[in-house]
Amino acid sequence: MGYDVNRFEGNVDEELLCPICGGVLEEPVQAPQCEHAFCTACIQEWLSRQHTCPVDRQTITPSQLKPVPRILRNLLSRLYIKCDNANFGCSQVIKLDQLASHLDECEHNPKRPVSCEQGCGLVIPKDELKDHNCVRELRTVVSQQQVKLSEFQSELAEQKRMIQDQKREIQMLKEYMRAIRASNQPLTRAIEDQMESDEVGAVPPLVGRRCLSQEVLRWVRSLQTARVTRWGGMISTPDAVLQAVIKRSLLDSGCPAGIVDVLMENAHERNWPRGLSTLETRQMNRRCYENYVTKRIPGKQAVVVMACENQHMGPDMVLEPGLVMIFAHGIDVTDY
Repeated sequence: MGYDVNRFEGNVDEELLCPICGGVLEEPVQAPQCEHAFCTACIQEWLSRQHTCPVDRQTITPSQLKPVPRILRNLLSRLYIKCDNANFGCSQVIKLDQLASHLDECEHNPKRPVSCEQGCGLVIPKDELKDHNCVRELRTVVSQQQVKLSEFQSELAEQKRMIQDQKREIQMLKEYMRAIRASNQPLTRAIEDQMESDEVGAVPPLVGRRCLSQEVLRWVRSLQTARVTRWGGMISTPDAVLQAVIKRSLLDSGCPAGIVDVLMENAHERNWPRGLSTLETRQMNRRCYENYVTKRIPGKQAVVVMACENQHMGPDMVLEPGLVMIFAHGIDVTDY
């Protein structure tokens, strides 16, 4: 809405009046073609009901409104206007463009913030001093602070919970790493023994490899044959934690330490043979999956596909000594 004409000194040109409210233009904008000027608030309210110019009825939309020319703004800024707080005792008459800065500093402004001198020290609008009650206001402040404190405590508790979860995860990873190191100790000792045997010529390397092959066969035969019913749930890129869990289960099942690391390396698609290396090739060879001889890793949604049992699949579908295939939660891997 525009400024009341009676607040201005002298006559105000009709070109500076809003055709809608009849007051002096406040934050003026103009129509795009006819260039009639209006208060921003007045024309927006008008256009919310009908998209026509109030003066000549030409079609306009809110997005077409544009700022008035500089000469019109200069004419408005040179007008002298009484302070908004004239009824509260202010006798200042200032230029229109200086009104906003004057109101911020006007001592007669009833909304000017002042400090309570009754003891609480709160900063409140001047016109609320007469109804101000220090005890009531302080209780309100304390109540608001309690709400903020409660929200902060809830956030702090949530952060503590997240930290505890992270600590548990870190502890689990530490346990996995200890288990992995412990599982590699027999292999390390076997290698050292083999090196010592080679030095004295006691046991040829071929004998050691033959013993390992026999150990692998005994382990494979001890596993239960599995049937995978949902090959689409295969996890082709298992993360480190999941791999550590499966590795632990392999060791617990009696898997020879000499092939555990190789099997786990072959659990990721980057090491798979050509027939499984990409999603496209897996889709193309999906009908071949039923020909795999799979053995279930006890207690896990995972199987091993050992090369010694899958020679019929060909080099494009199996690796030495074998593959580990891990499935997502809910994938049904059942024993015969």
